[in-house]
Amino acid sequence: MPFKFPWSGKESHENDPFWDFFINTAPADLTNTVTDLIRNAPAGNVFPTKAELHTPEITSGHVKGMAQYFGAEMIGIATLDGGADSSDNLPFAILCAVHADYDPRTAKGIGGQMPVQNGLFITFVLSSWIRELGFRAKVARDANGAALAAKAKLGNLNSEGRLVTGEFGSKVYVADPIFTDLPLAADG
Repeated sequence: MPFKFPWSGKESHENDPFWDFFINTAPADLTNTVTDLIRNAPAGNVFPTKAELHTPEITSGHVKGMAQYFGAEMIGIATLDGGADSSDNLPFAILCAVHADYDPRTAKGIGGQMPVQNGLFITFVLSSWIRELGFRAKVARDANGAALAAKAKLGNLNSEGRLVTGEFGSKVYVADPIFTDLPLAADG
């Protein structure tokens, strides 16, 4: 008979008040989280000389590899049509998603906000890397990331406008999109 740790598995958290607090109780002091710190960090400057790049397809592969290295579990690239969803005439959106056991919109505790924090880290570092390559990159907080992720073929939108993926179902968090002029090949 295999040995089983008593704390392993999701069911071990059902009647644990500390776990419920960790997931569902918003912090009394937001400085106990890194969310606002990363969101309010100033974006760096764009390096004045553009890097020599391969084809857009190879560059897209490099961007996806970097995003995966930083922790993204799903990465997609969408072309913007210059409408209301574009930002400062940047033609591409990079979408990064992470698995989320709890919905960060309802699980306001530090544990429930982990997918948000992970997404912020990924987009902050990835956009910084793109600017170091000499291209513009802007993380857009209020953009409709789920719709752009569906456009980038990461999944489909359900009736509530949430992204549903083949890998994670609706247990996925889409980080704030990165708008960029880095020449990329779109997925959708």
